[in-house]
Amino acid sequence: MSGSLPARTYDFETVDVFTDHRFGGNQLAVFTDAQGLSDPEMQSLAAEMNLSETAFILPPTDPANSARVRIFHRTGEMAFAGHPTLGTGVVMARSGRFHGDRLLLEVKAGLVRVTIERDPAGDAIGGVIAAPQPLSTGETIAPEVVCACAGLSLEDIVTAHHQPIIASVGTPYLIAEVRAEALSRASPNLPAFREAVAARPHFGGRLSLHLYTRNGAQIRARMFAPIAGTWEDPATGSANTALAALLLSLTTEQRAEYQIAQGVEMGRRSELNAAATRESDGIRATIAGRCVAVLSGYARL
Repeated sequence: MSGSLPARTYDFETVDVFTDHRFGGNQLAVFTDAQGLSDPEMQSLAAEMNLSETAFILPPTDPANSARVRIFHRTGEMAFAGHPTLGTGVVMARSGRFHGDRLLLEVKAGLVRVTIERDPAGDAIGGVIAAPQPLSTGETIAPEVVCACAGLSLEDIVTAHHQPIIASVGTPYLIAEVRAEALSRASPNLPAFREAVAARPHFGGRLSLHLYTRNGAQIRARMFAPIAGTWEDPATGSANTALAALLLSLTTEQRAEYQIAQGVEMGRRSELNAAATRESDGIRATIAGRCVAVLSGYARL
C-alpha cells in the first residue's frame, strides 16, 4: 500500500527436539535475533506458530553468558522449558556465531547450562541441559482431582511411591504415577482443569499435569496443559527433569538415570534421557536428547 511503513522481518528456524528423525519429537520455533520485538509481539508470534513453545534469542544480561532466551507458549511466557532450551542451544551451535560446546542461557528461572553433542563431522545434533533450579516440591493433590482432569478412575492412580504432587526444577507440574494400562486411556478434561485451578487461586491460573508409568529406569509419560492451549505435549523436558529429581528424592541413592518416552499417543514419539544427582544445594537434574532441523524462514511484522 502506498505510504505504508516497510515490514520488519525476523528470521526463525524450526527444529524437532528429543528425536533423531524429522517429524518426530517436539516442534520448536526459534527466532534467532529477537532484538526489537516487544513482549506482545513475541506472544503474538508464539500464538501464530501454534507450537508448544517458541523461543526468542536476545543478547545476554551478563556478557559472561551466551544469550538470554524468552520462551512463550500459545498464551503466556514460561520461566523454564526443556525442549526450547535444548533446541535453542543446538540452533545457536549450528549458527557459527557461538563457539565451543558449552552454552549458558539466561531464562526467567535462572541459568540453563547446555552441553552440545556433535556427530563425527562436527555438526551439532543434540545435547544435555541442566535445569536452572534444584528440586522443590509443593502440595499434594487428591487423586480424585487427577482422575477428573485425566478422565481416569481412582484405581488407575498409583500412590505406593508418592501422592500426586506439585514438583518443580524451574516450572511447576502436578506429577502423578498411573498404571501402565491407564496411561494411553488418559484424556484431558478441560472443565475439570478449570475447576481445579479455580479452587486453588495460588496456582495463578496454571495447571500442567504430568502422568507417568514406570518399569525400573524405563518411563513412559504424557503431559496435558489445556488451559494454556497445549492439549498434549509431545515432550516436556521441564516436567521430566522434575520427575527425575522427584524419583531420586524418594530413594537414598546419590544419582539415578531414566530413559523416558513421551508423545507416543500423539504419533510424535520423543526420547529423553534424564538424570538426577544429589548436590550441595539439593537434587539437580539434567535432560538429554537429539535435535533435527526442519524449516527456516522469516516473519513479517
